[in-house]
Amino acid sequence: MMKNPKEDLLLDALNGNINAFQSLFAEFQPQLKSYLYRLLANRNDAEDITHDTFIKTYDKLKTFKSQASLKTWVFQIATSIAYNYLKRRQRWVPNVSEKAKSLVQNNEELAGKIVKVAQTSEYGKYEIKEHIDTCFTCIAKNLPIENQIALILKDIYDFSIKDICLILEKSEGIVKYLLQNARGSMTDIFDNRCALVNKKGACNQCSELNGWFNPKQNQQQELLKLDLVKKSKKYNREELFKLRTNLVKAIDPLKSDGHELQNILLKCNQMAMGEIDINNSII
Repeated sequence: MMKNPKEDLLLDALNGNINAFQSLFAEFQPQLKSYLYRLLANRNDAEDITHDTFIKTYDKLKTFKSQASLKTWVFQIATSIAYNYLKRRQRWVPNVSEKAKSLVQNNEELAGKIVKVAQTSEYGKYEIKEHIDTCFTCIAKNLPIENQIALILKDIYDFSIKDICLILEKSEGIVKYLLQNARGSMTDIFDNRCALVNKKGACNQCSELNGWFNPKQNQQQELLKLDLVKKSKKYNREELFKLRTNLVKAIDPLKSDGHELQNILLKCNQMAMGEIDINNSII
């Protein structure tokens, strides 16, 4: 019988070989960091907690019992660290983007930094699909933390209900309830705010930002590229939510063509929520 290289690596790691553990950890580290970024909405925080998770999981590796995969066990520890961090923050509000817009409009220096990233950065490109990804993150932060975690793990990263139960240390019934509640809340907020699919939607930021960063681009043509818009008259609210999650799943928020621009826009939202001091922030 052929040996499983991963089993050998895990055995070496359990025997104290940090290089073996690093090899195992590296396989899902990009996804872990992406997940934490969606939870925390801050690249530096995501990187710090990823680093803390590596140290903590290596230190606790001898307690790993293989009742779940190593990946699920690591995500459980990372989620616990992120959860404790998020408990110190308030939930975001549905109109956080509008608050951030007002903040930027009244701060020339901040507006100038955003324009500079958009005009000079290799990763400052803007497409509506990337804004929808950011919008998904912002709206998810309106949810209670456990609902947010369950939703992102299941609908964006395809974790099973069983694995989410282990990560959150909740029963199957509670996890299913958290998911149902989260999807319903997200659908309601999107339905009331998204101006892409609802003419009465309150948030026109997609159109406004596109006009700011891509003034020569035909806005209508850009909108029509999105299945979300094409199918908005055909599908119900729940199906539209699934379309959004499929779009978000296809994007790595840390590596997209517009990730630097999206990062600064999320920081503006953090400023609007009082998580970052606008006077002392380095963007």
